Amino acid sequence: MAYIPVLILMVATAALGGVVLLASYLLGPKDPNKLKNEAFECGVPGTGHSGHRFSVRFYLVAILFLLFDVEAIFFFPWAVVFKKYLAINSFILVEMGFFVGILLIGYYYILRKGALEWE
Repeated sequence: MAYIPVLILMVATAALGGVVLLASYLLGPKDPNKLKNEAFECGVPGTGHSGHRFSVRFYLVAILFLLFDVEAIFFFPWAVVFKKYLAINSFILVEMGFFVGILLIGYYYILRKGALEWE
């Protein structure tokens, strides 16, 4: 029963989003031409074709950044809890030491594999 207002809000939000999209589709201008249908990036005309190959290192660095960035998010709640619960600080400190150790092992592994080296 406590979640009914949240459910109502979610349904209302989805309905409003649908109404806005439908209104935009029905009321928006429809004047397609070659210039409007051309793909662009931030207002800059595209050059070349979309089949251009990129090195896998770009994707690898992006995935590794996301991996370590998401894991770094866990440091903030730990810092808040660490200061709040002074009685069990040693346990929390040891647990964070294990977490940082696992991160360092992963970081050492990707360095040894050469994932961050550019040629």
